[in-house]
Amino acid sequence: MTQPLLRAPTTLQPRPKANPTFSSSSFDTQTPLRTPQQSRPLSEVSQTVSRRSSPKEHASDRATPGFVRRVLCPPHASGGNNLKPIEELLPPLTSSNDIDLQLYAIIAILVKECIYSWYGKITADQVFVEEVVRIVAHCTRGLEGRIRKLDLESLILDEIPELVENHISAYRVSHSPVRAFGTFGQRTAYHELNPHPALSPVPDVSLETSIPEQSKHEADYRQLLAQGVLAVMLPTEDLENTCLQTLVADVIAETILGRSIGGRVSEGWFIWTVVIRAMEAVRAQVNPRATGEEIEVDTRSRLEKFGLLSERGMDTRPSKDGRRSAFSEVFWRFLQYGYLTIITVQFVIVGLFAAMSEPRRSTWSARVTAESPIAKPVEAPAAILRPLLDFRIFSLLSTLLDLSFRMPWLSGSVAMLQQHLIASPLVLLRVGAVDGLLDQYLHHLLISHFLNASHIPPLLSAIRRNLFPRDALPPPAPEPPTREQQADMKRSCAQALSALLPDVFVRAAGLSREDVVTETELELDVWSDAYLNKHLAYQILDLVVVRVLPEMGEKGVKELMEARGIET
Repeated sequence: MTQPLLRAPTTLQPRPKANPTFSSSSFDTQTPLRTPQQSRPLSEVSQTVSRRSSPKEHASDRATPGFVRRVLCPPHASGGNNLKPIEELLPPLTSSNDIDLQLYAIIAILVKECIYSWYGKITADQVFVEEVVRIVAHCTRGLEGRIRKLDLESLILDEIPELVENHISAYRVSHSPVRAFGTFGQRTAYHELNPHPALSPVPDVSLETSIPEQSKHEADYRQLLAQGVLAVMLPTEDLENTCLQTLVADVIAETILGRSIGGRVSEGWFIWTVVIRAMEAVRAQVNPRATGEEIEVDTRSRLEKFGLLSERGMDTRPSKDGRRSAFSEVFWRFLQYGYLTIITVQFVIVGLFAAMSEPRRSTWSARVTAESPIAKPVEAPAAILRPLLDFRIFSLLSTLLDLSFRMPWLSGSVAMLQQHLIASPLVLLRVGAVDGLLDQYLHHLLISHFLNASHIPPLLSAIRRNLFPRDALPPPAPEPPTREQQADMKRSCAQALSALLPDVFVRAAGLSREDVVTETELELDVWSDAYLNKHLAYQILDLVVVRVLPEMGEKGVKELMEARGIET
């Protein structure tokens, strides 16, 4: 916005970082939440996050505080306090400065593109933008407190994998070669097996009214979802502001959900592209930076390097590869696998000791948090918890690999072992039961390495770079890839996934690398239909919203508004 702003902000006054809403967290157990005195400036946060990034990402993250400051704290609107840290100019969104930086970058993009584009033409006043930021901050702090109460292990490793498994099973049944369905028949069969009200009726090219009718139902569903979230999270005085409520609901429903789930995110080629990039990131972390050939020492003399030694004086000994005997290869391979074995055993032993020294999982999951910082954990019966080995993530892996069809003996053996570890007749062998040794070890690994809040800032940064390139709304979507281009994407994705499988397992299965790629391509067809993928995406969204806001699972939008004392 180029017009000068005539009024200094009044609501976004400098204030310290808010204390954590709850005293204990099941999301981050390694690093305690910082108090206001311990909070670091966002510039340091940006540098810390970007040290592990590529040069392009480093430059982007380093420019993030400046971008947020220009959009949300312009010099003429900050009362000459533009040199202060951002956390002193803007209200806190969460209890972490790292997360706040990335969230404010996304908010700045939405404000610049969705509000300044029309609001700046009407007035130069900054009050409306201040109100929007204040409302978002209120909602994010409330969401943080609710997320701390969630059993994230069960949500991420049990409930969401169950939805993915149902999606895969419904796809395979509806696309079974035994049943002679056409494209419309396959979609109808899938919708009957795995329905969602927002995606009804099934779009039919032969029926012109079905496509716009389904699109209208989907848009109405997103609006109801956004209004329900606002009815729970917004303060009462802001909920009474119909104009503000409508604007925020439109931003959530159309700009965020409509452009993501309702847009290209549900396309099969987009999912394959994301998988390819993820596999490239994994290989970059796993593979060494330089191979043995790249760091091979040049033992030639300086005369030989510059060609000042005659051919007769050149060393005619065989090359290094030629001199290597079979014994030396076996010896070095033995050392390599021995080293990997020692590292693995050390990792397991250290993890077991760390898991045994931590509180039991039943105590951890039963902690009752409150506004008071002196809240104490409360014991709950272990019967309400399920063992981690019994979570649906393991069943999902079996379904993805189709073990029940390809290797039924392996699927049955693993299921029998799983049952013995959880409910063995001998108590000492129930290491997989709740609070068992294996259950504690898996819980320790999840909390330490996966469900850690330190992973959120890089994730938010990656989402922002992909959804909002160059800190702006993406241009109009180009034409989708052709069938040939999509086939190439799927082939590349299959090759990237199959490359993770070691040659030892490929040979043990009696397959060639090309056979593995072909089989992987067939499995990737599950994600080829955007309409079917939306079923899974909206079901996951419904699940997360109901778990975070259980009120929405009990009442509709009208009842929620009436409960807040607002007539609709």
